Amino acid sequence: MDDKPRNLKTMLSEAKDTSELMIDLGYAAVYFSDVAMAEEVYQLESRLSDLVHEMRAVCVLAARSPRDADAMASVLQVVGAIERLGNAAVDIGRIVTHRLGIPRALVADLSAAEEISHRVRIRDDSQMAHRSLSDMELPVEVGMRVVAIRRDRDWLTEVDGDVVLLPGDVLFLQGAAAGIAELRSLAGAPVWEPPQLSEEAPVSDLDRAIDVLVEMKNISEVAVGLAYSALVLRDQGLAAEVNHLEDRLDEMKERLELWVLRGAQEHLDPSALRGLLHLAQAAEEIGDAAQQLVWLVEEGEELHPILAIALGHAEEVVVRVPVAAGARADGSSLQSLCMETETGFYLLAIRRGGRYLYRPRAGVVLQAGDDLIATGPDEGHALLAELCGYVLIEDDDSGQDQLVPTGSYQ
Repeated sequence: MDDKPRNLKTMLSEAKDTSELMIDLGYAAVYFSDVAMAEEVYQLESRLSDLVHEMRAVCVLAARSPRDADAMASVLQVVGAIERLGNAAVDIGRIVTHRLGIPRALVADLSAAEEISHRVRIRDDSQMAHRSLSDMELPVEVGMRVVAIRRDRDWLTEVDGDVVLLPGDVLFLQGAAAGIAELRSLAGAPVWEPPQLSEEAPVSDLDRAIDVLVEMKNISEVAVGLAYSALVLRDQGLAAEVNHLEDRLDEMKERLELWVLRGAQEHLDPSALRGLLHLAQAAEEIGDAAQQLVWLVEEGEELHPILAIALGHAEEVVVRVPVAAGARADGSSLQSLCMETETGFYLLAIRRGGRYLYRPRAGVVLQAGDDLIATGPDEGHALLAELCGYVLIEDDDSGQDQLVPTGSYQ
């Protein structure tokens, strides 16, 4: 370890972003059966391990008194949870590199997950060629974010707005399926049809297991988003929701294991089903890491101020935006608002009347007074605020973002 000063805030933000990128790439590797992508997860694990080691060293050096130690203990708790998320992503990648076997039905069902993986190649004469990512604002325009780029034989995993796309680049993205058509049009790619099972067959135990596994993926990712929200907002209600989701994941994993074992009786080679069990274990581990994150909030432990600052400056920020009376969102369904494609933000939960509705469905109608808990790119925060009847401005004194009702902003 060298003696140069380290910025703990920057390292925490990078570690959070890296662990989330690893999970995205891990699931994408399974979806595309891409060994090279899975191996990129292993490379990111090395980077994350270095960050975790350095952050722990900084925390130890900074604890000069019992009060310092209490504050730094909260940082170490978060660092441990982030490391756990990275380990779960590595386990997902091993399904591909170790060829554990994934039924075709799972790949088809993953196309219907709430956040899906997609890849597209940039054509020579497309609207995306020779343009920077910041210029196109894909998270806002199509509701999908670039998590990695394959350029010839090289991989770019540190993707920022300055990256200029070149013809032949293959983009790997995560986000809302609704944006795929526009994305492919911008890239000059042909129309894409998601993988589907052609045969019509009765629902089997294996089909049930696959459906549960896709739901576990969705729930585990929502649990992580809510956990970071609980930390940034210091919200015990959100922490309680994360614990509820973790309990559900435990129950779902038990059901899945039973159905996979029953389904194995119908397969001559049950080894092809091992990937399902490994994915279920990884999803449960992601839920456990989310629960580890919110333990601090649930127990009322002192949180070091660096946590809210660092987690709020990651590539994807967590925000709480209320719905104002008369706003476009007031009285509108989530389906009509197309929030993911309009703002790039993914709605984690709605707080209404003191209760949380997590992972709200498309038919939910927003009401004045609702609090939206959402995660997405910082550049879409102002658009989300506008949707809810506010103008987002930066306070000159504190440097913090503030929401000002549209009617009172001059």
